[in-house]
Amino acid sequence: MSSRMEQIIEEIEEYIEGCKYQPLSSTKIIVNKDELEELLTELRMKTPEEIKRYQKIISNKEAILADAQAKADSIIAQAEVQTSELVSEHQIMQQAYAQANEVVMIATKQAQEILDHATIDANDIRTGAIQYTDDMLKNLEEVLSHSIDTTKARYDNLSRTLQDFLDIVTANRMELSPAVEEPNPGKEDMSNQPPVSGSGTGTEEA
Repeated sequence: MSSRMEQIIEEIEEYIEGCKYQPLSSTKIIVNKDELEELLTELRMKTPEEIKRYQKIISNKEAILADAQAKADSIIAQAEVQTSELVSEHQIMQQAYAQANEVVMIATKQAQEILDHATIDANDIRTGAIQYTDDMLKNLEEVLSHSIDTTKARYDNLSRTLQDFLDIVTANRMELSPAVEEPNPGKEDMSNQPPVSGSGTGTEEA
């Protein structure tokens, strides 16, 4: 809201604008002295009051500015406290993240070690199983080889025995051969006798 002093100044300006120019002049005007003095008198009377009012406003303005500055300082201080708390929380979060990462790394390392040990154990078990199976097969191979050798030896013995028997039988036959080929002296050899004719004394077939 404008002050009375400002209103008076506006009225003076309007009054001057409404005055007529003097003949043959574009700058000089004809004014009513009483009206103009009345406005100026009121302006003079209002000036101290307005100055005091403006001084009060200025003082209030300074108080308002001081209060605003105090509030701003308080807000800044609170912001700094909150920032410090956030920084502390951030540091705490960073520490928590670091600890979490460390826990994850330790767990991963332990899991890898467990997996490595399990792989080594599995390989050892596999190697042991292969060795055990090979030992079993080796024993079986030795048993079979021994059985084959034993059977072959027995077969050789049997074959030699049979060959001995065969040799004896052959020798015996050889010994018997001269007696079989010698002719019987008590009998005539009929192979050189002439055949008997059909006109002999034998009975004739009907």
